[in-house]
Amino acid sequence: MSATAGSHSLAFRVMRLCRPSFHVENPLQLDPLDLLTGEDIFDDPSAASHLPRLFSRSKASTNKSGEADLTYRNRFELQNPTDAMGIPGFLVLPQSFGRAIYLGETFCSYISINNSSNFEVKDVMIKAEIQTERQRILLLDTSKSPVESIRSGGRYDFIVEHDVKELGAHTLVCTALYNDNDGERKYLPQFFKFIVANPLSVRTKVRTVKDNTFLEACIENHTKSNLYMDQVDFEPAQNWSTTILKADEHYSEINCQTREIFKPPILIRSGGGIYNYLYQLRMSSHGSEQVKVEGSNILGKFQITWRANLGEPGRLQTQHILGSPISHKEIELQLVEVPSKTISGMPFLIHLKLINQTDKEMGPFEVWMSGGNSHEKSITVNGLQKLVLPKVEASGSTDFNLNLIATRLGVQKITGITVFDVRDKKTYDPLPDLEIFVDAD
Repeated sequence: MSATAGSHSLAFRVMRLCRPSFHVENPLQLDPLDLLTGEDIFDDPSAASHLPRLFSRSKASTNKSGEADLTYRNRFELQNPTDAMGIPGFLVLPQSFGRAIYLGETFCSYISINNSSNFEVKDVMIKAEIQTERQRILLLDTSKSPVESIRSGGRYDFIVEHDVKELGAHTLVCTALYNDNDGERKYLPQFFKFIVANPLSVRTKVRTVKDNTFLEACIENHTKSNLYMDQVDFEPAQNWSTTILKADEHYSEINCQTREIFKPPILIRSGGGIYNYLYQLRMSSHGSEQVKVEGSNILGKFQITWRANLGEPGRLQTQHILGSPISHKEIELQLVEVPSKTISGMPFLIHLKLINQTDKEMGPFEVWMSGGNSHEKSITVNGLQKLVLPKVEASGSTDFNLNLIATRLGVQKITGITVFDVRDKKTYDPLPDLEIFVDAD
């Protein structure tokens, strides 16, 4: 087997299959009338009356016969209003194979293996691979069904595609194993390199307000062409639900239905254009059983699809968006019911619930009112100062009533209701302060 450079009958030719771009010229043309008139010409009736003569002179100065002006006297004059756009109507193909493509696009290449010798080659085994810093991806392999022969001056063509999912340097590796005219088995490797760049960046900010979490995403376009965003969806994690917040919610019902059916793409301009999205996230719950993920702060990820100027599709999926770490309490004490007012010196009940948010049995527990001398407090426990509760099974709860009595009039606070785990010798956070109105009768 031989792989000597310059001794091969075959050679690979590779062409990138991608859509062309518009050929844009920087126009240095103008209309002569712009030099003589201004935007305010119609404000002066006397000046506006001379405008038809100026138009006639301008038209007379152009070449009416349509023949080429060899003197180039009118080379700076606009012959058509569309000439000012600088787009003459030509499309330009990529001039080099190594032009950067972008993450999320599809790399497509037309590969031709040519026989430039004067004799036929046989049993040609062709392989095409994409090599990155992390992996090697097989695109084509004819080992099981080799090309029987390629005649002198002939070729074998094929097309390969690959969804680009990594940044950085990529190498298209094309290899051929074939029998030469003298029966020698030869090996031909050829390498074609290209760079994969990042088309856009997604910057996020997470803010938490009580039970609501707000996610702001700023998408910036790093390419040299405009991007039309078809889809920017946030896929929440299993224990989250999401709602996108928009500023244009005050449309009629017909317009809203039309916008849902014919959803216009969002334009993000080239060279640093940005667009902001805002999402509201809520922790989901199923009945009374809440999802418990200790320390989990994964909110979800974005699915983004777009098209460039000539419809070239692209698709990206971001990594997981992280929020503030979620710390779930092992034991939570909740208020179920409290009377709006009570009478001084008369006992009253408040209804409470103790919830075990772990996957193991907890307890038994003691409940009391802490913080200061009972004689100094306006509301104290009526009877035994400690209420004993039985064990609570995993993810279970127990309801109980606490008997209290008020000793002062007016709006008073119920403070310091505390839970203590007898087995683990652990005291949990007290119930938030409550207010109740105490009347004289």
